[in-house]
Amino acid sequence: MKWTDPVASIRRRWGRHRQEQEGAVRTLVSNLPYEDLKKKDHPNCQYKSNVIKTTKYTLWSFVPKNLYEQFHRVANLYFVGLAVLNFVPVVNAFQPEVALIPICVILALTAFKDGWVDLRRFQMDQKLNNLPCLVYSRIETGFVERRWKDVRVGDFIKVVSNEIIPADILLLHTSNPDSVCLMETANLDGETNLKQRKVVPGFSAPNSPFKPGGFKSTVVCERPNNDLNHFSGYIEKPDKKKLGFGIDSLLLRGCTTRNTDESSGIVVYAGHETKSMLNNSGARYKRSKLERKLNADVLYCVLLLFSMCLIGALGHAIWLETFSDVPLYMVPDSEGRFIPPTLAGFYMFFTMIILLQVLIPISLYVSIELVKMGQVFFITQDLDLYHEETDTRIQCQALNITEDLGQIQHVFSDKTGTLTENKMVFRRCTITGTEYSHSENAVRLAVLGETDASEDEVTLFQQRRKRRQPSLFAEDPGEAAGRCHDAQADVASYQSSKVAAGVHSDLAFSSPLETEVVPDRKLLQVVLEADRLREGGSLDQGLNQGLERSLYLDFFVALAICNTVVVSTATAQRQRVKGRRNSYAPQTVWGRLRGFLKKTGSPWSASKFVAGKQEPLADPFAADEEPPDISDTPDIYTTTPEGGNPKTQSEVTSNQAQRQRPDPTRPGSASPDDVCYESQSPDESALVHAARAYGSTLLERTPDRVTVLLPHGTLLSYEVLDILTFDSTRKRMSVLVRHPHTDEIILYTKGADSAVMEILEDPAGESVSQCELRKRVCSNTQRHLDMYARDGLRTLCFAKRVVSQKAYEDWSLIRQQAISAIANKEKLLMDTAILLETNLTLIGATGIEDRLQENVPETIEALREAGMQVWVLTGDKTETAVNIAYACKLLDHKDLVFTLNTNNKAVCQSILESTLEEVRRYGPDPVFRGLGEGFGVQASGDLGEDPTIGLVIDGRTLSLVLEEEDLRSKFVELCRHCRSVLCCRVTPLQKSTVVKLVRDKLRVMTLAIGDGANDVNMIQAADVGIGIFGQEGMQAVMASDFAISRFKHLRRLLLVHGHWCYSRLSNMVIYFFYKNLAYVALLFWYQFFCGFSGTAMIDYWLMIFFNLFFTSVPPIMHGIMDQDASKTTLLSFPELYKIGQHSEGYRRSAFWIAMLDAFYQSLVCFFIPYLTYQGSDIDIFSFGNPMNTVSLFTIILHLAIEINAWTVVHWVTMLGSVLLYFGVTLAFSAICVTCNPPSDPYWIMQQQMADPMFYLVCLITVVVALLPKYTLQVLRGTLAPPPLLYARQLERQPPSGEEQIRIDVSQAPPDPRFTLSGLSSPPPSSPPSPIQTRHPQKL
Repeated sequence: MKWTDPVASIRRRWGRHRQEQEGAVRTLVSNLPYEDLKKKDHPNCQYKSNVIKTTKYTLWSFVPKNLYEQFHRVANLYFVGLAVLNFVPVVNAFQPEVALIPICVILALTAFKDGWVDLRRFQMDQKLNNLPCLVYSRIETGFVERRWKDVRVGDFIKVVSNEIIPADILLLHTSNPDSVCLMETANLDGETNLKQRKVVPGFSAPNSPFKPGGFKSTVVCERPNNDLNHFSGYIEKPDKKKLGFGIDSLLLRGCTTRNTDESSGIVVYAGHETKSMLNNSGARYKRSKLERKLNADVLYCVLLLFSMCLIGALGHAIWLETFSDVPLYMVPDSEGRFIPPTLAGFYMFFTMIILLQVLIPISLYVSIELVKMGQVFFITQDLDLYHEETDTRIQCQALNITEDLGQIQHVFSDKTGTLTENKMVFRRCTITGTEYSHSENAVRLAVLGETDASEDEVTLFQQRRKRRQPSLFAEDPGEAAGRCHDAQADVASYQSSKVAAGVHSDLAFSSPLETEVVPDRKLLQVVLEADRLREGGSLDQGLNQGLERSLYLDFFVALAICNTVVVSTATAQRQRVKGRRNSYAPQTVWGRLRGFLKKTGSPWSASKFVAGKQEPLADPFAADEEPPDISDTPDIYTTTPEGGNPKTQSEVTSNQAQRQRPDPTRPGSASPDDVCYESQSPDESALVHAARAYGSTLLERTPDRVTVLLPHGTLLSYEVLDILTFDSTRKRMSVLVRHPHTDEIILYTKGADSAVMEILEDPAGESVSQCELRKRVCSNTQRHLDMYARDGLRTLCFAKRVVSQKAYEDWSLIRQQAISAIANKEKLLMDTAILLETNLTLIGATGIEDRLQENVPETIEALREAGMQVWVLTGDKTETAVNIAYACKLLDHKDLVFTLNTNNKAVCQSILESTLEEVRRYGPDPVFRGLGEGFGVQASGDLGEDPTIGLVIDGRTLSLVLEEEDLRSKFVELCRHCRSVLCCRVTPLQKSTVVKLVRDKLRVMTLAIGDGANDVNMIQAADVGIGIFGQEGMQAVMASDFAISRFKHLRRLLLVHGHWCYSRLSNMVIYFFYKNLAYVALLFWYQFFCGFSGTAMIDYWLMIFFNLFFTSVPPIMHGIMDQDASKTTLLSFPELYKIGQHSEGYRRSAFWIAMLDAFYQSLVCFFIPYLTYQGSDIDIFSFGNPMNTVSLFTIILHLAIEINAWTVVHWVTMLGSVLLYFGVTLAFSAICVTCNPPSDPYWIMQQQMADPMFYLVCLITVVVALLPKYTLQVLRGTLAPPPLLYARQLERQPPSGEEQIRIDVSQAPPDPRFTLSGLSSPPPSSPPSPIQTRHPQKL
């Protein structure tokens, strides 16, 4: 049942009403003219204030509202109803006050937890609401200090460097002469690189003072939404002129300004309407597969309870009918009438429900939560899942699906940053059709790779060592290229500069592997010659040669400026406030446990956000109670040089330009040796450093200008006219600049080859020589791109276009209309970009290497041996992805690989049908084993082995498949037969669609793993989402259920912890059902001897304590700490993971077997004491006390049989439970004189413990009750041992006995669901026949 908070419903309705009043857009004005009026009279009064309230309760509403919430849980309502029913005299089973104890304890504990969490929320709200900020006052004619809670929409706010932004502010002024503000969004998305925000274009002139009192304009923007990546609107001035703005002019609440002395703006969203707060939707909740089965079994228990109660009701009515006269002990009512047998039977039905209510496990759900918390704690403390270089451990953000880790059947993985390092290394390039291999750079990379230098991100090395940027205009090319021989010295310096693990670098993509490029000698000579000719003005002499030489310079200029890299200086460190530090400092177990409980209990700690999705948001302002001591090592954050005032276009003209040396004293410029780059993408970082290696150094970037230092020292300051950002539809980005010398408007474009090649200029109208040149360049470049892709390199194409002034002016008008639009703004902007990106001239292409992470092939192989089907979904081109797939063993050269690549729906359907027909013939029937020869493919050398099948499909074909239901069904059927699937050129939306398709069609447990924002949809669509701490922010981590630092950790997380969590929890749940039924059935059997009167032979207090204290802790510890196999065994034999995939631990048959066992044991525990004391004169409690005792021993020892790995904790909890039982029972029997008249358990336990018969009854009963269970375990382990037992036997054997165990295992009857390759008999001594390679088939 899903409960909806009525107060929240009212608030939502009122919110919708306010939105309807607000309209499609938000219009706001300055509050300054109305400052002396009451807030309700302000024109912006309908918008929410900046007060944050995340609490659920007040002091007066806590008790009623919390009880109201708890009563909406069906289990609580059920037990409260039974407790109330026990107050009805005609149906009560025992003292009404006693019946209230269990439910009152549960309600009180839950209320205490909710109250404590809400108190933490209240304290955090108070801290946030009372933070200081600067608000402009018309009365004070300046900025005055206010509290965050006093800020309202329409106020003018000033934030200084390192200050947290209090609300969503439209940026109108900064102290930076370039009108930019640098903002760090790490508190929101985890990205440590600086984001650049600019003043609304055209609002004010640079360096002009900002006067909020003179603001007479109207701000029109979109309504509040949770999309952190998009924002649109315009400022309408009094003269009706509109100035459009976007997300690049919005300062987000919770972010921190960096390296900008002052920034001012007007508040557009406040409080709960800010984008960060709209993304805070609370902790994620997913229902596990085991939980869904558990709910069904609870219903079976309800049916069983009703059946037992019905039997009791009928039995009581029939028993009363056997009396000819009314028994003497029957008491009439106030009118002297006796209750008829039929009505008495009806009443007895409810009495039996009260008596047998424990059959429904009230404590099971609480116990499951405790067990999962314990499992999560031990997972996070696993040192094998700790990454020392980055000082990160696994994070578990979804506490309720730990057991799903042991049932995964399909794994969907991203490639870049997940399987690979996401450390982009410039390897090769092709310019105007000529390829340059960069062999010297390959030598340097090999040297760094041998020393494992690529494993660390150490930017202190960058800062401490002296950069040796070559003076290319004065250095011989051979000398520059010969620097590769100094790689060993660089590595030694690099290693000596390593910092201790735990000192985290905040500057991404900055290791020597990525930043240092040894130029190709031949290419360097050509570039220097081209720059020399440019200086001499002779580049245009000779048509073809001049064109080629100019394209060489254009290529590296495009590498340097066609990006969003932020330029900073190594000497200006980014100022930071004291914050948290992610360290792995040694702590005691209890200290770690306290920290873990504190973390999971915090209302903010489990919150996070996902860009564009309504996901929980991390608390950006949470402070440690005791701020940690920050290392003295300064942060490596850097800043864009301030104070510069770039020359305007009129100041830098072709007749005024001259060769300039970089002047460190010039404002706004930086020395080439001092610049550092902060990028959001490793590709951009690699390309900028490659351009720098060839002398085209990016020195400065402002919103309207970008400065590049050419090889011979000339500074080119391009005016940036527009930036056409990258999107997944165009798959390219462009920058439109004006050349400072020629005054030409040039469009530089980079993107995927498929996105650039299709928009190249048609050379039909050009001269023959130019036409031949362009065709040769295109054909050679395409050939080189294919070669790069086969080598596993990531490829990018670069092109340019010279735009006429008239064409630019016409296009600019359309562009401004799109920028000022609010509705469909993104589509309009994309259309304008497509309009300009036509008739391009191809310059060249690059090949960038992204190396595999360590142990990726071994991890994928282990996952496949565990029965998981592995998919890789990537945006790379097919050739690159296939090469990586073979390298990581996703595809094997023995596989039969089908490649689906078409853009026609009819052809797609035909290919799917023919491929599916062929694949079906490779089934379990050996008749079709040789069918692969029809494709020119040889079958495996082992004729008993079926060929394994792989599938490769590209994004265009996949989009056709996903359009129609028939194609989707055929595609899923085809993938069912494939061992591996590789999807190339797919978009983020296609990734999530594929995951949902496989999950819903095949009804399998899915896991998605990725590291970037483009993987968020896929991670959220899967049953289990895994994020990787990558180099492109933490969006994937924040959207995930679990977060790991390396792909190799997935193996241990699933095969070890996943298997343990599933087996532990499934055994514990079944044990709970067994335990409750075994105890309740004692009361049921007694009804046959007391006329089904609802009488209990055990004292009510002891009945309550039995489940609440005596038998509650051992199963919880079993669920947390039991190990059915060691971690070494589970990693050595991945096939054991199939136990969880096939739900072997928690099957419906296992549930009913446990129920039958409980019935049998309850019969033994009842009738052996009954037969022993039959005919004696003992009282009712003396009769029930031995039953209660033997039941305790039976239930505890039953769990002892189930335990696989005994620890001190198991011994302590079990012995402690027994001692607690005897201690409480002895004390209760000693003090309970008149607590339960007319029969009291006074001194009963003391008397029976003095009787030898009591001990004999306990011994015989326990042995007889557990003998079938123990015998079945022995026979099963002897006659039909499961694979898990084989593995444990092998684990216990010394090395000398391993061979004997293998031989015995090979002779045992196999389990068709499992194949333990590591446990099979040794292969024959004769060498096997060679296996011929299967070649991929392209359809």
